[in-house]
Amino acid sequence: MGEVLDATALTQRLSELKRAGKRIAFANGHFDMLHVGHLRYLQGARQEGDILVVGINDDDSVRRLKGPGRPIMPATERAELVAALLPVDLVVIFSGDSPGPLLAEIQPDIHCKGPDYGSPQGVPEYEIVRAYGGETTLVGDPKDQSTTDLIARVRNLPD
Repeated sequence: MGEVLDATALTQRLSELKRAGKRIAFANGHFDMLHVGHLRYLQGARQEGDILVVGINDDDSVRRLKGPGRPIMPATERAELVAALLPVDLVVIFSGDSPGPLLAEIQPDIHCKGPDYGSPQGVPEYEIVRAYGGETTLVGDPKDQSTTDLIARVRNLPD
């Protein structure tokens, strides 16, 4: 089972792992209601490195980005669920709408995003990762599943 750490503890742990020669992959998202698309994304990200770190958007950023009624679950619970997934080694909750500042701080070898970005250069944090010598890659299945669609389906279930 993975471990949930704060940013300071994560930075220290990653320094140790990098000194040991481990390749660090990083994935991020809201993970508001887990679905198979999330699992496939994290499985793909795990294949990119020896250690998979997952960044979870905090509640304020999910609310800003997804609107009223979101998140469904608080960040601490989302982090705990993601940490329990087999591909995941470490989880951190970050504030802000982008993981860019966290990426600049922890400098993973690979920043993994889903294929909906079209190309690595289409990922908003691409230049941040390139600036410190990291790589951005696209992993996972085409985005055929979404939490927003799942919530809508649940809301439309008959009583």
